[in-house]
Amino acid sequence: MPNKKITRRTLIKSGIGLAALGSFSWLRPVDEGAAHSPYFEHISKALDQNHFARPTLVIDKKRLIENIETLKTHIYPHYQYRIVAKSLPSIPLLKLVSEISNSQRFMLFNEHFLVQVSQEIPNADILMGKPMPVEAARFFYQNKGPSAFSPQRQLQWLIDTPARLVQYQELAQQTKQAMRINIELDVGLHRGGVKHDSELIEMLKTIEAEPLFTLSGLMGYEPHVVKLPGSAQGHLDTALAIYRQKIEVIEATLGKPLPKDLCFNTAGSPSYQIHTQASFISSSPCNELSAGSCLVKPIDFDIASLADHQAASFIATPVLKHLSQTEIPGVDGLGDVMSWWNPNLKQSFFTYGGYWKASPVSPPGLRINPVYGRSTNQEMLNGSSSVPLKIDDWVFLRPTQSEFVFLQFGNIAVYDNGNIIEQWPVFS
Repeated sequence: MPNKKITRRTLIKSGIGLAALGSFSWLRPVDEGAAHSPYFEHISKALDQNHFARPTLVIDKKRLIENIETLKTHIYPHYQYRIVAKSLPSIPLLKLVSEISNSQRFMLFNEHFLVQVSQEIPNADILMGKPMPVEAARFFYQNKGPSAFSPQRQLQWLIDTPARLVQYQELAQQTKQAMRINIELDVGLHRGGVKHDSELIEMLKTIEAEPLFTLSGLMGYEPHVVKLPGSAQGHLDTALAIYRQKIEVIEATLGKPLPKDLCFNTAGSPSYQIHTQASFISSSPCNELSAGSCLVKPIDFDIASLADHQAASFIATPVLKHLSQTEIPGVDGLGDVMSWWNPNLKQSFFTYGGYWKASPVSPPGLRINPVYGRSTNQEMLNGSSSVPLKIDDWVFLRPTQSEFVFLQFGNIAVYDNGNIIEQWPVFS
């Protein structure tokens, strides 16, 4: 059942409002419906040939590899590349990205995923992408199991406050574990991290006094630079100025220059290409850039700074039911009025599952009904009479993000050149 309560008053007002627009028929939406493009028709046939029958996350391997090659042309040789695992939450997917990008650097955000990556990719260089509760770190050390992965050499814990650093110090002393400490900086996002020099100096003194600690680098995440009004380049310049100033504080406190091989991490998919502009390459304090989502390019990453990346991930779901008209419970005829006004609301298609963080992309012209409501069980999508979908045909949606959505469908179907060639398990 739809999970949005429909009141009679809402329905009547909708009907009256649409009827009143009759005198403005020239404003009516145009028919946007059509059949699948050849691209989605080929994916549909591949799914059918492999007997798929449930909602499935599909990755186009060719497009994925082209996105990786695009990223490489921007990042190398000026920076190192760190793979953001939460945006690509599958061991086979991460291994492919690592192979094509020539990078063994990963950013992790979950202690369970950390255990899996350390076991399955033992040569990984891992930076935690957020400050984890100390009990999450304890969980990792208790569950990492036998592996060639060496946490004291290959793992950096991200620390944001003096208090959290003390918690990790206590854990290190209890477990006799040497830890590499990466300090999170607030470079303008204002989501935590070191902001004041006094905090930074206090943390440096703790690291220097603890034999089990080593300062491994800094991380300053700045996704806000592409979202604020004004020049993204100007906002990034401000963020990097904060980064440089904090390095100066560290060097003054320690009384020596920082080693060049420390990890100075920044960026993300939205901003990574801005860092690769000539003015930033020559002046940036950072030596590595992180990105992940741009390789599969969900809808939220349809932005100017990623114009040369292409969508490589889709949700495919079967049509369970088809009605040649749209009917709204509670008020007879409202569906007819709605579809008269907007021809794209004429037919109704109920899909297997729904209410994902995603939007329909094929066939063209499909949309959520503005009155009927949403459903995670059988989602209603409307389309015009020009949409030739039948029961058991496939509907394709684009995720708005990858990090959460990819985990909802079981194995990823890997599409390549007209075939489903593999199925990649996602993180458990």
